[in-house]
Amino acid sequence: MELRQLAYFIAVAEELHFGRAADRLHIVQSAVSQQIQRLERELGADLFDRSPRRVRLTAAGERLLPEARAVLAAVEKARACVVVPAGLRVGTSTGLGTHLDRVLAAFAERAPDVPVELVSLPVGERLARVAAGRLDAAFVRAAEPPPGVRVLPLWPDPLVAALPAAHPLAARAEIDVADLAELPLALTARRNNPALVDLVVGACHTAGFEPLPGPAGGSLQDTLATIGAGSLWTVVYASHARVLHTPRVAYVPFRGAGLALPTGLAVRTADPGPHLQQLLLACGDHES
Repeated sequence: MELRQLAYFIAVAEELHFGRAADRLHIVQSAVSQQIQRLERELGADLFDRSPRRVRLTAAGERLLPEARAVLAAVEKARACVVVPAGLRVGTSTGLGTHLDRVLAAFAERAPDVPVELVSLPVGERLARVAAGRLDAAFVRAAEPPPGVRVLPLWPDPLVAALPAAHPLAARAEIDVADLAELPLALTARRNNPALVDLVVGACHTAGFEPLPGPAGGSLQDTLATIGAGSLWTVVYASHARVLHTPRVAYVPFRGAGLALPTGLAVRTADPGPHLQQLLLACGDHES
């Protein structure tokens, strides 16, 4: 049994989707499937009930999940006893795009000798690691912090509509949410990002329509590929849209105040770490 097999198992168990687990692990889906199959052969039990429409943990998988988490936590604790973390450990949020590049550049100017480790995790894990002192800070959007963590406001993150480049709406400089009423909406499941889903669906209701359901799930790259090949829409953070190169997809701002979520920096309430002030100043440099 290998540690990476347990890590892959945990990712699939939490996502209940092999493709999303592969995106989270930054590897191809086939590698995840192969390692899970090897783990199942070694244990002599199926860990997942696979069907074309959904993936579920078996009874054996449910028993293994807490033990696998405990093993990886013990390994990380053992490493921490030997190697003292240096530099700044920051959790990143999906869609930061140009924000992240500019903040890192400003931080490097202010603290050129401080290395920065970026960690990409779901928001719940980011906040838990900040609370436990395993991250010095984390970028979050509209998140409720756990005890011992506070969120310092940084900037609003506006959303833009992602449309097929060939659609007539794509030629406009701005659009209203109501203009999209006839197009299906491809949006992540609410459990993955309740603040985003509530904002977008609420804006549709305010505009007087119930959004037509489009395909759900999959990575942003898959969603954009689907949009480029059909007639549906989704939302993307404007800062992320600036670095996405998808010629068959157009990004159109919303008219007026538009849609936006506040981005903040989650830090520990006590003992926030030696480099936090420089990071906050770098965020301010970026905004100015």
